[in-house]
Amino acid sequence: QVQLVESGGGLVRAGGSLSLSCSTSGSFFSIISMGWYRQAPGKQRDLVERFTAGGSWDYADSVKGRFTLATNEAKNTVYLQMNSLKPDDTAVYYCHAFIRVGSASPVADVWGQGTQVTVSS
Repeated sequence: QVQLVESGGGLVRAGGSLSLSCSTSGSFFSIISMGWYRQAPGKQRDLVERFTAGGSWDYADSVKGRFTLATNEAKNTVYLQMNSLKPDDTAVYYCHAFIRVGSASPVADVWGQGTQVTVSS
């Protein structure tokens, strides 16, 4: 079974930086897309930034110029560098991937366990 293993997060003051990482655990055929979502208390889970196998990079306007998503060469690990953090960035951050486990398998919708990011004013 493929899992996403997250690390990073924590507490930082406004204007500070944090980084998150997420790697895949288990064997699979291919990754369709991979990236980060976040969910603030009482709000829906929203996209932060992700890449797709087709070569596109999608991100929320609210993080443009402040957050950077990077991958390793194998594109099975993602890193999110978060700079100039604001209190509004406070949320649980979830790693997500659409993964095809086998060449003929349907696409699996895989989520990490979530990691808390808290930005104090």
